[in-house]
Amino acid sequence: MADNTLDILVLLRETCDPRPPARLTADGYGIRDRGLRRLANPADLCALEQALVLAESAGGRVTAVAVGPERLADHLRLALAMGAERAVRVWNPSFEGGDDVATARVVQRIIRILRPALIFAGEALLDRGDDPAPALAAANLDLPYVKGAVALEREGNEVEVLRKSDRGARQRVRAEMPCAVFFENGCCDPRYPGQDALMRSIGASIESWGIAELGLSPRELGAAGSVLGKEKCLFPRPNPRRVVTPDAELPAFERILALLSGGIKPREGKVHSVSAEKAADKLLDIFKAEGLIGGSGG
Repeated sequence: MADNTLDILVLLRETCDPRPPARLTADGYGIRDRGLRRLANPADLCALEQALVLAESAGGRVTAVAVGPERLADHLRLALAMGAERAVRVWNPSFEGGDDVATARVVQRIIRILRPALIFAGEALLDRGDDPAPALAAANLDLPYVKGAVALEREGNEVEVLRKSDRGARQRVRAEMPCAVFFENGCCDPRYPGQDALMRSIGASIESWGIAELGLSPRELGAAGSVLGKEKCLFPRPNPRRVVTPDAELPAFERILALLSGGIKPREGKVHSVSAEKAADKLLDIFKAEGLIGGSGG
């Protein structure tokens, strides 16, 4: 990497729009759902905007990376139209079914190959909340990372990050490059590319990486590389004891308790409502029966 070149990697992820498009039916009395719409994670677009601004001022270049199937190429083309110089899509069917540890292993390998000075991403996903995989990848590489960033400035070989702290406070943090910075959604307004840039991005080249380019074993990816395996689970099957309708001759309070019990009869012999002396005597009888103490008391 040249001394005057700042390489920035921006991780783009896909989310589902929480407000799916819908339209009224012909009679005007119903709503017809047209399905979920997939879009680029807004926090990642904010990170991309911060990377583009920094690259323009510092003379660097931005590489957009997406881990996912072919449809993520649309998000990468948007990044190219916004000003990114390089786009890489990483995918293989063996990536499916993995947990955050397996995903972090892929991101970690991408960072090792590209060797950027800065890794940018959004702190959270719009539809799923926090995504620990990028931070875990940075931690595995012993790279410092800052979360909750709202602004960033470069000073020599360091960056000064303004991050959101507790209760809306702001905190300035310095980190030495290479490092990772994760931005808050809404920290800036991503630029809207012009028509010419959009048209150029349609025919732009997007690199496609698989397992061979990453140099990872399939046993380290997807469900095979997950730390927590997916086990079969079943909900407990309710099997209450049925009881008859409370006797009309019982006091009203006892009849109400029987009705509120849900038809489950309390187990006998588990709870003893006796005095402390009688409870101690019963415990001694149990211990004698189990052979824990001698047969003669005293």
